[in-house]
Amino acid sequence: MKLDNIFRSKSSLSVLVCILCCSYLHAFTASAFGEVDVNHKTKAEDFFRDPIKITGKVIDQVGGDPLPGVNIMVQGTTDGAVTDIEGRFSLEVSSEESVLIFSYVGFVQEVVTVGSQTYFEVEMTQDVTSLTEVVVVGYGTMKKNEITSSVSSISSDDFNNIASRSPVDLIRGKVAGLNITRTQGNNPNSGTSIQLRGVTSLSGGNQPLIVIDGIPGGNLDLLQQNDIKSIDVLKDGSAAAIYGTRANGGVILITTKKGEAGKARFTYNGYVQRDFVNQKPDVLGRSEYVQAVNDGLINSGEDYGYDEDLYDALINEDNLSQYHTLAASGGSENSNYRASFFYKDSEGIAIENAREEFGGRLNFNQKGLNDHLTMQTNVAVNLNNANLLGGNVNRGDFDQAVRWNPTQPIIKDDGTYTEFEGDGYNPISVYDNRLSERDQQTISTDVKFTLDLWKGFSATAFGAYQRDMQNDRDYISKDDWSRRESTSARGTGYGRKRNYLDVTKMFESTLNYGTSINNHSVTALLGYSYQYRTNEEFRVSNTGFTTDAFEDWNLGAGQGLNNDDFPDPEIYSHKEDNTLVAFFGRVNYNYNEKYFAQFILRREGSSRFGDNNKYGNFPAVSLGWALHKENFLNNSSLIDNLKLRAGYGVTGNQDIANYQSLVNLSTGGVYPQDGVYYQTYGPSRNPNPDLKWEKKKEFNIGLDYTILNARISGSVDVYKRKTEDLLYTYSAQLPPFVQSFLFTNVGSISNQGIEVVIDAMTLQKGDFTWRTTFTGNYQDNKLDELSNANFKATYLQFASLPNPGNLGAAIRLEEGGAVGNFYGPRFAGFTEDGKWQFYSKDGDIISKGEVTDEDKTIIGNGVPKYNAALINSFTYKNFDLTLMLRGKFGFDILNAKDIYYGNLYTARGTNVLESALKKHRALNDDPVYSDYYLEKGAFVKLDNVTLGYTVPVTNQNISNFRVYVTGSNLFTITGYSGVDPELQDTGFDTGVDAKSFYPRTSSWTVGLNIGF
Repeated sequence: MKLDNIFRSKSSLSVLVCILCCSYLHAFTASAFGEVDVNHKTKAEDFFRDPIKITGKVIDQVGGDPLPGVNIMVQGTTDGAVTDIEGRFSLEVSSEESVLIFSYVGFVQEVVTVGSQTYFEVEMTQDVTSLTEVVVVGYGTMKKNEITSSVSSISSDDFNNIASRSPVDLIRGKVAGLNITRTQGNNPNSGTSIQLRGVTSLSGGNQPLIVIDGIPGGNLDLLQQNDIKSIDVLKDGSAAAIYGTRANGGVILITTKKGEAGKARFTYNGYVQRDFVNQKPDVLGRSEYVQAVNDGLINSGEDYGYDEDLYDALINEDNLSQYHTLAASGGSENSNYRASFFYKDSEGIAIENAREEFGGRLNFNQKGLNDHLTMQTNVAVNLNNANLLGGNVNRGDFDQAVRWNPTQPIIKDDGTYTEFEGDGYNPISVYDNRLSERDQQTISTDVKFTLDLWKGFSATAFGAYQRDMQNDRDYISKDDWSRRESTSARGTGYGRKRNYLDVTKMFESTLNYGTSINNHSVTALLGYSYQYRTNEEFRVSNTGFTTDAFEDWNLGAGQGLNNDDFPDPEIYSHKEDNTLVAFFGRVNYNYNEKYFAQFILRREGSSRFGDNNKYGNFPAVSLGWALHKENFLNNSSLIDNLKLRAGYGVTGNQDIANYQSLVNLSTGGVYPQDGVYYQTYGPSRNPNPDLKWEKKKEFNIGLDYTILNARISGSVDVYKRKTEDLLYTYSAQLPPFVQSFLFTNVGSISNQGIEVVIDAMTLQKGDFTWRTTFTGNYQDNKLDELSNANFKATYLQFASLPNPGNLGAAIRLEEGGAVGNFYGPRFAGFTEDGKWQFYSKDGDIISKGEVTDEDKTIIGNGVPKYNAALINSFTYKNFDLTLMLRGKFGFDILNAKDIYYGNLYTARGTNVLESALKKHRALNDDPVYSDYYLEKGAFVKLDNVTLGYTVPVTNQNISNFRVYVTGSNLFTITGYSGVDPELQDTGFDTGVDAKSFYPRTSSWTVGLNIGF
């Protein structure tokens, strides 16, 4: 049966029908044989009793501090209360038999019967070991003490208190081995680079799989920081194997907040944020530039009499971003909800660079059939409009600002713009004569049914639908410099439309079983998964608009459609799809809370691979041993908890383009027939029926510990992983192949490393607490093989340096070599007249023209070997302060900005960096890439400082009121001479401070959290 037809079969529907039928049968037999809930009987006299008013206070058993925000529920009802800032509460109950349930995150639940008391002082005990904490794993949850794999769990209480551009920013520095970077700073339309434990693929994706509320491939745009309950990271293969072909890069599980029983509650969270450029490139000012021109250092430079700073002109100094969200939740034990709505207006540090969005998330939960059937549904919407015109890195707006002659006017006295022939342009002119906007609508909806079949058995049916639609519009005015009369545009305008649609449909069903016999506990999971994804794109453009009145709203008015003297208009359409089908299972075994084991097997098929390798198997096994329960440790006064873990797992990678295993047809030339020319088609790709998964085999050993009466806890993990059958494009022989290249499986890449987490209650005395958290990791990445008997590749090159200069690639990846190696000539000094000299392979000094490939060698590495973060959190009465330091060490940076903008020899009337007059003053030659431009990249950042104050509240309608101020990226300690040493360190082109610019910023945020 073809993969696409599996979902169309009736098997999935039959499973769901059987589940519902079983539930009805169970409900019928339960009522027939007297299985009823006696707790729901109602006494008639309860209706005539006067309510009893209960008051009290909830405190921490250790230290006696009041606990604000404790949830108090009257068992069996929707009545309840929440403690105020002083831990006090009041509520009414119907009788002395009423039972109060006290619950608070991080504390053991307390249950109190009212009796004859009307005032209570309840002491709650901290769940200091967190062994009962529930951790989200694939297709379920587990108690933390049962985890046998490498899993990091971060709850919302421990998120970074920042104005996040992406949800993953909330856990930056919190998970050892997880690299999260934003190379374009506060650009609201840029993405976040994420990588876990190094690179695992040459051609496939290297980012972790994002799973949102059970939806693999969830869209991060649908998440708001105040809607997230927890983020769990499955780091090793034994944890991630349950997701099979998409888990090579690890898995990030994001769980959103859900409805809870109790009184209706409202929460408001909002902030305003201002960004500031923390460091500008050191370009010459007017006086320095004029002096350099007068001294003959800058060729053909002129003094036009102005004093301009184009970089500053491109900065949105009045930027102000804001975020507001209001959430409501409530309901009963059987029916509850949570709804949130948000508005976010993000302004970039660059002008004409912004994103406005709004939307919401709704969760509804319903129980029925005597609590045997549960339905949970979620709907999330994000509607946004983005201005993509400013801050364009690919176009190079800020690059032009660095090269701008500071004596030249941006706008002339007559109101026209200064323009250039060749590769220079005026960004301000571009902004005034163009538009580039995106209107995007993203929605996701899912529903999950869970049915308790009989004791120990339950079944689930889960369906989800995601839709992402983008509508782009671009227009270039006829007055734009690029459309002037002397060009092929002949003084006319250009318009373009683009529509993109991405739809994912999925269905999953599972059968769950759990039982305990004496000291033995077993849980098991069997599941089926289907996912179908399609995307389509349509774009059209036209030229020859003699008026800008219509902009892009009347594309048919352009003359390009019927006048061959204008550039050809464009029309393009495309659609593709892929299907995934999987069967999976997991068994967990627990003996006496001392010995643990987990076994996983997933068999998955993908339409992306060849007919001979449609399916793959992904097994995993992991073991755990609670050492602290052994006789030789159970009486230790030092060790509270000590668990040894070991796991091995296989995961895959199917994150490649569609149809790579098939013959693709593309257009060719035309042929005449009866005076008419017809389009021809031919194969554009060789078929490969043997195309298969990349497979990563990973071994992990870890140790979890809690010592000194829970004052210090943490973990240590050591891992070794190897990805085999790497996918890459190789040269193919003609014949038998019809094309000269073939996408196939060859080679392997390996990673190994160490990860350390330390969480310590450094000091706790009276009203003052000091908590310290350290995360750190070491990693090493190496390409083991690149060739086999049939396909050969000597090396691969990355990070090609752009013109001018045709400098080639900066990074070389070769068999047996480390990932991120800079490869080039070794600098040997300048001649007396400033010309380059290098070392030959034999150590002789040669000129740049004599350098051969044999003289080049490994000159550095751009991948940080060590990453670390140190977080200190302080609380004193109602004040809280958090400081986060983050650093990367053991890597080099190629200062490409200096290559292009720090060279006086190539300055032809353009500005340069101050380094051209200082550090590179002796240079009098064309740019050449070598270790001369490599610098040590180690740095430490003060990444986040947050000062908060929780306002004492006496109004019973307000449960909490907190204000805070946050500063982000406040300063950097580094020896690197460039603007910012934190570069993208994911993928294979790491460590290159590229020619392009987008300003890095520091930001200040003022926020408010209120609970009602």
